[in-house]
Amino acid sequence: MASVAASLVAGLAFLAAMGGAAVASDSANFPSRTIRIVVGFSAGGAPDALARIIGEKLGQVWGQSVIVENRVGAQGNIAMAAVAKAPPDGYTLALMPVGNAAVNPWLFSDLPYDPVKDFEPVTLIATVENVLVVGAGQPAKTVGELIALGRSTGLTYATPGAGSLAHLAAELFARGAGFEMRHVPYRGVSPALTDVLRGEVTMTFAQLSTAKPLIDSGQLRALGVASKERSPVLPDVPTLAEAAGLPEFEAVSWYALMAPAGTPEPIVSKIHREAARIIHLPEIRTAMEAQGAKPVGNTPTELARILVADTARWGRIIREANIKAN
Repeated sequence: MASVAASLVAGLAFLAAMGGAAVASDSANFPSRTIRIVVGFSAGGAPDALARIIGEKLGQVWGQSVIVENRVGAQGNIAMAAVAKAPPDGYTLALMPVGNAAVNPWLFSDLPYDPVKDFEPVTLIATVENVLVVGAGQPAKTVGELIALGRSTGLTYATPGAGSLAHLAAELFARGAGFEMRHVPYRGVSPALTDVLRGEVTMTFAQLSTAKPLIDSGQLRALGVASKERSPVLPDVPTLAEAAGLPEFEAVSWYALMAPAGTPEPIVSKIHREAARIIHLPEIRTAMEAQGAKPVGNTPTELARILVADTARWGRIIREANIKAN
């Protein structure tokens, strides 16, 4: 029996060593074929643009094709579920927005993936600032005037859908400012902005990349940015922390690169190392900033901390406001 046990232990040790050697070999040779970055939204938006900026440069560096695959539907959940079920070999990655990472787990009881258990964090690619805007015909010229208007006559706010970051940001703003607003949900950003432009709805929170042309043309008025610091794109527009006396107010969109859970650590590290380096290249920063994005390129550990913190923060707002998905 002792000899059998010894043989078994030796065999297991050999298999473990061989497995480790295989992982090391896979890591050394990675990538040796096409990589997919799966995006849960259609071409043309911020997630798609960021994935293509990163993917094109990674492909040049690695000498392999990096393609962006748009799998639209269910607020990005279909795409994230597909990546969660993909082989954990580094050849299928997700461009995961904050909504899919930290918001949807609170909105969908049957979410087909778990952002923590089913994924390995790689790096936070970029953040995109949100800005509180009103139509040019609205009387409020400042956040203070908007709050006074809300407390006296009430306000309406448009969003691209229940549970969107615009919805959560508006709820956070109303609660901090001490008054209630009526939610007017739409099916998408375009119709929501259209009714704000027409003056049929008082305000909305919009991504800066989308709102900036309308602000520049005078069709929208920017009252405050929803980040901790002023935006270099709108340097004269105060933060909501400044303008409304809400020191902790922040509602920033972000986009992360994620791999399926179980992807070997050497491969995750290799993807992270190259992606983070690329994000900080001057030409990549310029390309991202043209999309209204602020490049980040942090570590997997730092990304994991952001995921945990935002999941807790948005979960609290969703529970307190009793927000339900469309």
